[in-house]
Amino acid sequence: MQTPVPRTTSVPALRAAATAREVEERFTLGLAALARSDWSAGAAEFERIVALDPPEPKGSTARYDLAIAQANLGRNDDAARNLRAAIALDPGFLAAMANLISVDLARGDLQDARAVADRFIALAPDSARALYSRGLVALQGGDAQTARTDFGKLLQANPAYAVAHYDLALAEERLGNVSAAERELRAALALSPGYARAEFALGAVLLRQGRKSDARAAFAQATRDASADPSLANIAAAMRDSIAI
Repeated sequence: MQTPVPRTTSVPALRAAATAREVEERFTLGLAALARSDWSAGAAEFERIVALDPPEPKGSTARYDLAIAQANLGRNDDAARNLRAAIALDPGFLAAMANLISVDLARGDLQDARAVADRFIALAPDSARALYSRGLVALQGGDAQTARTDFGKLLQANPAYAVAHYDLALAEERLGNVSAAERELRAALALSPGYARAEFALGAVLLRQGRKSDARAAFAQATRDASADPSLANIAAAMRDSIAI
């Protein structure tokens, strides 16, 4: 039987087909590596894909996946660079923005984190992740008012989000709204009993209100709840023991 004649014998076309096949194969290998948390193997596969420079959407996706592997390897500067490259290729890549904010926070680059967070909110004003991301950036950057607004809006749609109640409490406390901070911390603890950081923060708020007995009880509870976090447990115990009733 005669062998079929290839549809094309063009060298560039054959090279493009071989490259496309390699990209597909490396995506399969890279994603499997990420799924089993083999970050080094995943990074190697996606680095090769990026070097091949495939067209969209594979180009931005490869850079995003490479950044995830790099962040898990502690290579945050490289991760930030690849996430920015992914966003440059796909300006609406919201997952890349969310992860870039997290990486920027880990790098201590609050200015870039805030710029990306503002862009994220502009593109997805009702997104829980966008609101939470910018709230965190604002809180760390000293903009308690924006943090309060973002966490408050998030909680209107997701009132069962204990961590957001905790973060909103921190914003309220920094704005001098101590009663509101107490309310949010108690909401966090009602949703997540044993939330040691919220219990510790509640102790600090109660102490600020002059309620020493209640504060001491909160620090004592935080000491018990923080058994998996020795540093927090030690600080809570020290605060408990420093309060004279």
